[in-house]
Amino acid sequence: MCYFRILLIPLFVWRFVTAETAADYYLAGGIVALSGLTDLFDGKIARRFQMATELGKFLDPLADKLTLGALLLCMALRRPALWPLMALFAVKEGFMAVMGLLLLRRGRKLDGAMWFGKVCTATLYLAAAVLLLFPELPGGVQNGIALLCAAVMAATLGLYVPVFRRMWRESAR
Repeated sequence: MCYFRILLIPLFVWRFVTAETAADYYLAGGIVALSGLTDLFDGKIARRFQMATELGKFLDPLADKLTLGALLLCMALRRPALWPLMALFAVKEGFMAVMGLLLLRRGRKLDGAMWFGKVCTATLYLAAAVLLLFPELPGGVQNGIALLCAAVMAATLGLYVPVFRRMWRESAR
């Protein structure tokens, strides 16, 4: 199902960038909702039937990050105030990707997402849903949503730094 979620990304992008009416945005939002539902069921099925794989543990968060990145990029194209949020997302995810790869090179098996990472992902998806469903929100409300997301992302990055530091020290032993 991770492959399906990844394949939905260009479909979402196309629907979003060609959107002209509220119904078009709702359709783009429906594609994201379908992606979210498959994510939910994919995880439940894998755990329930002990079908979890290392590849799946890699692809699932990758699909999340690619989907969120596409959402933020598309929204920033329509709402320039979201570019700083897109930049923060790129910094956070870039840091986590580089650290993850460095730790893997040192032979360290990566832990799954921490609770604060899941809260960050949920916050970003919820914010994206609100912005998709209500494309005519006043600028102040949009900015408030962006600031909330930025605060959650910055806090999440701040909480992950010591986690990666600990993992780095442990991998040196």
